[in-house]
Amino acid sequence: MNTDIENLFKDKVLGHPAGLFVLFFTEMWERFSYYGMRALLVMFFTASLLDEGWGWPREYAFAIFGTYTSMVYLSTLLGGYVSDRKIGFRYAILVGALLMTLGHACMALETEFFIYTGLILLVFGSGFFKPNMTSIISAMYASRPEKKDGAYTIFYMGVNAGAFLGILLCGYMGEQVGWSWGFGLAGIFMLFGLLQFWWAQDIFGSIGLKPKYADQKEIELGPDEPKLNPFTNFQLGIIALAAVIGLAWIINDPVAKISEGAYNLFNFSVAGLDGSSFMILLALGLFIALLAIRLPRYDKITMDRMLAVMFFAFITIFFWAIFEQAPSSLTIFARDYTDRMLEGNSALIFKVVDALVTIVPLGVITWVLFKLFGKTFVSYKWSNIILGLSFVIIWAIALYRLNDKFSQDVAEIDASWFGILNSLFIITFAPLFSRWWESKYNPNANMKYAIGMFLLGLGMACVAVGASDIPVGAETASVSIIWLILVYFFHTMGELCVSPVALSYVSKLVPGRMIAMMFGVWYLAVAIGMKLAGVFGEASEEIAQTQGLSSFFWMLTAVAVGLSVFSALMYPIIRKLMHGVR
Repeated sequence: MNTDIENLFKDKVLGHPAGLFVLFFTEMWERFSYYGMRALLVMFFTASLLDEGWGWPREYAFAIFGTYTSMVYLSTLLGGYVSDRKIGFRYAILVGALLMTLGHACMALETEFFIYTGLILLVFGSGFFKPNMTSIISAMYASRPEKKDGAYTIFYMGVNAGAFLGILLCGYMGEQVGWSWGFGLAGIFMLFGLLQFWWAQDIFGSIGLKPKYADQKEIELGPDEPKLNPFTNFQLGIIALAAVIGLAWIINDPVAKISEGAYNLFNFSVAGLDGSSFMILLALGLFIALLAIRLPRYDKITMDRMLAVMFFAFITIFFWAIFEQAPSSLTIFARDYTDRMLEGNSALIFKVVDALVTIVPLGVITWVLFKLFGKTFVSYKWSNIILGLSFVIIWAIALYRLNDKFSQDVAEIDASWFGILNSLFIITFAPLFSRWWESKYNPNANMKYAIGMFLLGLGMACVAVGASDIPVGAETASVSIIWLILVYFFHTMGELCVSPVALSYVSKLVPGRMIAMMFGVWYLAVAIGMKLAGVFGEASEEIAQTQGLSSFFWMLTAVAVGLSVFSALMYPIIRKLMHGVR
């Protein structure tokens, strides 16, 4: 019996260990900082010099945003390896939180050097932080698997609460008070998350400390596990070459654009292709070649199931490439093409709704906070004091914001405000989807992806219809806010069909010893999708100038719906490849 785990379950909050809520609030402040900063990044880069932005063309902002979000996911491979092998989950979380705090502090200074330094620190900080929070939860509930689903549900409420508050408050401070205030606020609450975790970490006992590995010359295989298929030096060389080329391309893309070609690593052409296109196709070709070499060496069932994982990873790339238009092209659409000024009854209704969606979630989370205080204040006083102080500040900023909004005769909606709809819809509808997945009407994997992609396309169709009257090449317009609300509604429904079940299928389809490697492949797919989101955003500018902005959104609609149909049609094939896994 693991006494650390048994001790964890002695002090309970809402039926779960108090330690789960330490993680809840730590993750909440990390998501607050990440989404708060992310909501401002593209707007800051593209804001005019008179508005204290950098005055960049939108293409530059989309390029660097795509690279940043892509690198965040790629860095989890490094952070996960270091924590697993070297320093343990807890110290990795602390290192990540410290790097992110420093990163936000740098960005608050707004100079070119500090903005770029801040983004680099945030990338590596996320890499250390992101994969290790869920790892601690997994260890905590190792002997209580029946409570794990409930634990993750509570944890992801913290994720969405942090995203909601970060976008709402950092977005307001950045847009209405000053960019430095928005970036700085994100850093302050990342620091609070770091301190409250540091002073409460003993609550986890020995869970998440530096790992100890016994020397093993051989790996013992389970009765159903396939034979080992170790990487050869040649295969490792292919991986290294593809990784170097891919990383160089991801970093070079914004550098070459922002420097207008002065610092382009790939300033050449091959067979009619520019150097950038040739190099990314080369990296992709190397990856496909590696799969072609390795997959036939597995037994048929393992090979087939890995092919099924690759199919879902392929769909996932395009899901995130379209979904992640939210903080890029859709944020620009909200700022420049949406009528965000409400008057009369419309203004009053919005102010009331805005007040309710601010105060009610904050009230619920504060209630959870007091529940945690009741169990941990004596033992972890300083952690609780920091946590309490952070909520005093949050309430003060939230009430200041609402007072500012109600003091105006009209209601001006911040462009970043629409981003909170995703978190609100997730919190509202996630329980319904969870019940759907547990019912007899639970669709198969292909249909979940098909439904998710269709809803993604439906959301893009809404904004395409809304943008239909915007003239070709227009820089501003006054489209109704209802179209953006519908976009976020349908996109969130699509996310609930795809995102929560994706990693579940990976864990079911591959042998236990290969899960870490396949999770790495999966995060690689997500990273590609994030970068592709930036590429799509860049394309939106050229398409808007030549064919109209509506055409861009119709193109994304066609891609999403096409992949939806493709996923549904592939069901018989994928079902065979999965060999009984549902």
